[in-house]
Amino acid sequence: MDIGIPKESFRGENRVVLSPLAVRTLVQHGHSVYIEEGAGLASHYFDEDYRKAGATVVFSTEEAIGRAQLVATVQRPTLEEEKLLVDGQILFSFLHLAAARDNHVRTLLDKKITAIGYEIIETDDGELPLIRIFSDIAGQMCLPVAARCLEPRMGGRGILLGGAPGVPPAEVVIIGVGNLGRSAARTAIGLGARVTLLDINIDQLRRAMRQLGGSVVTATATRHHIEQALRYADVLIMAILMHGGGRAPVIVTREMVRSMKNGAVIIDTAIDQGGSVETSRPTTLNNPSYIEEGVVHYCVPNMSSAVPRTSSRVLANATLPYILEIADEGLENALRNHPSLARGVFLFRGHCCNAEIAELYGLPYEPLVELLKGVGR
Repeated sequence: MDIGIPKESFRGENRVVLSPLAVRTLVQHGHSVYIEEGAGLASHYFDEDYRKAGATVVFSTEEAIGRAQLVATVQRPTLEEEKLLVDGQILFSFLHLAAARDNHVRTLLDKKITAIGYEIIETDDGELPLIRIFSDIAGQMCLPVAARCLEPRMGGRGILLGGAPGVPPAEVVIIGVGNLGRSAARTAIGLGARVTLLDINIDQLRRAMRQLGGSVVTATATRHHIEQALRYADVLIMAILMHGGGRAPVIVTREMVRSMKNGAVIIDTAIDQGGSVETSRPTTLNNPSYIEEGVVHYCVPNMSSAVPRTSSRVLANATLPYILEIADEGLENALRNHPSLARGVFLFRGHCCNAEIAELYGLPYEPLVELLKGVGR
């Protein structure tokens, strides 16, 4: 199979989807990889590294996309890049279609693209493997980010997360206690902050207490408890994740934000799914924060791109097995044989097979299992 890797065009996106080592594995399986010149530079992977691994380095996005049967990217392509897609291609990426514009989805449908989203690949036990790896990274990053945002030059309150002798530590409130929330909580505790965890799932809170011991306060994520917690929070981390590719619900209203301390910090990690704070809007690594209602907001969708070498290696390790399944077995057989991969399909050759996206955009929903009957056998 021919696999294309265009250079990422999203502002501040420094990751690359495949490392030279992953490319070598694909080539050893008999596949061809076309990578755009400079695609790995921000991750300190050089064109010569990819050539040595067996890839063909091409000199335009048009060629990287046009020569491929499967196009692999980190971020969803821009509308201009989507116009370069060839009818019937496979697109493998963090798509987040619930937060996309309607014309993105329409373009992919019109071109009969099979669109597979990393974020909704799901194992039989309900794990989201590609989300989990970046949740762990983002969770670790949230507290250093919060520490910077608390500085007066960023508009913050000017306090130290761990406090000082005779001075209490910062209050960190985390809503959503999945992998990211627990990772952030561990980091916050390690820095000496006081941590409050809120979730609607009692089992998640119980799991967090077992892992973190008596170092955290937990509460159910009712409106009353959220309002109470926000009044004393110095840092609020929104760690909400929607399974199935749907849009994140707005949990924190503008009124709640207004009730927070002046110079407090909000980090909304659900921004790539639309955000779970009413006052959130996407930012970039080059201009990561803004102040609204007196509160510093950090809403970078690709925050792990700030550590691109680590993130690219992690992403390559996670995506390579799925790319091999498609390339070695062919698309239809791979989707039949690997349920986890099949759960990642948003669109299949002009049909919408994701219920959340179909409902959101008013499209007919067609289950993938029905679409695959009699195809490609």
